[in-house]
Amino acid sequence: MNKETAKNVVVYIGQRVSLTAIALVVLSFMTFTLGQLVPGDAAVVAAGPNAGNERIAELRVEMGLDLPIHKQYAIYLSKLSRGDLGKSWFTHQPIWEDIKARLPASAELVFLAMLLNVLISVPLGVLAATRFDSKTDGAIRLIVMAGAGIPIFWLGLILQHYVAGEAGWFPIAGRVSFEFRDFSGSTGFLLIDSAAQGEWRIFWDALNHLFLPAITLATLFIAVVTRTTRSTVLRTLQEDYVTLARSKGISEYQVVVRHALRNALIPTITIFGMQVGWMLSTTILVEEIFSRPGIGKYAVKAITQSDIHGVVGVVLVMGVIFLITNLIVDIVHLFLNPRHRESVQGK
Repeated sequence: MNKETAKNVVVYIGQRVSLTAIALVVLSFMTFTLGQLVPGDAAVVAAGPNAGNERIAELRVEMGLDLPIHKQYAIYLSKLSRGDLGKSWFTHQPIWEDIKARLPASAELVFLAMLLNVLISVPLGVLAATRFDSKTDGAIRLIVMAGAGIPIFWLGLILQHYVAGEAGWFPIAGRVSFEFRDFSGSTGFLLIDSAAQGEWRIFWDALNHLFLPAITLATLFIAVVTRTTRSTVLRTLQEDYVTLARSKGISEYQVVVRHALRNALIPTITIFGMQVGWMLSTTILVEEIFSRPGIGKYAVKAITQSDIHGVVGVVLVMGVIFLITNLIVDIVHLFLNPRHRESVQGK
């Protein structure tokens, strides 16, 4: 990479970072507006059903609800810059502390679901493309259509009832068995902490509790990536350089893996990056079904308790993760895709 190209790449990354910063400001405005549009008086909800008018008036002043909207937004931005998402009305704890305590459970679920997504969807997509218009291709497309059409909550309930309940192959709900409920670690990630401490019984128990929720979460995304991988590999296999590689006597396995798959995975990697944010938002359904103590379940509790600050905090954190993930994907895509680098260089 010459100096001019490196300069253009740095400028491009700077532009993407700037756009992400603007998107974060827009996100903050949207979450602030969400809090304002919710019907009812926030001070009344925060004070509780037995509070008098004096206490409600005090809370309105304390929460800044008596100030003009633009001043409320300025205070909101000031608090966000310090990592202050407010205080939950039903846990009476700082919302960021609540979310931080529950984020590892959701992150473990998303990580395993994404791992299953990669391990299943890419091989299926490649197999369907290399067996184009065969019975294998038709069967995979049928499975993909079924996976894309199954509602997540229905699949979760079916797996919970038959696989966990009747067959007893996996735990029905929870994050870890009752006997290990007092286990704690430094990171909050059960798999990491248990492995670091050599507690392999706890590790496998936590992994067993993760499997069904991860399958439930991953199924829709597996269908999307399988379809995308199939179409991109099919298109790549028709390129001239693939035909040239075949004419040189290179084995079909090497043609697919070293030539076709490498280039076909670029758009697939982009989809993987976007799916991280989508998965995180979808955990709300999965964690509620399997009673996992993640941010999705926290969001449901906040909604049922009319805790708008808690809901806004979860939306904001998910939005930030989604935007940062997309920024990382854009940068990775720039270095993986030679055509993208050439387009940047030409600007």
